[in-house]
Amino acid sequence: MIKHIVCFKLNDGENAEKAAEVLRGMRGNVPEIIEMEVGTDFLHSARSYDVFLSVVVKDKESLESYQKDAYHCGVVKKYMHAVTNVSVAVDFEIKR
Repeated sequence: MIKHIVCFKLNDGENAEKAAEVLRGMRGNVPEIIEMEVGTDFLHSARSYDVFLSVVVKDKESLESYQKDAYHCGVVKKYMHAVTNVSVAVDFEIKR
């Protein structure tokens, strides 16, 4: 299993809840997703990011398919790129 995590710092004035809803829209629309968590920051510290996404997929090939998925690219990435100032990501294999 692979976990894909992204944290987004939104542009000034952008709505974190709206961005979170767009991310949640992948449920049922991106078949590679096994598990997904989305959250918004409530602390608002200097080092905080505004929105968090965690996705679990089966393997590296599934992650590649997820990255190319039409809904992910055409709806989610398009919106998130428009409202995001900075993002960071990490992808790792889940060891149990």
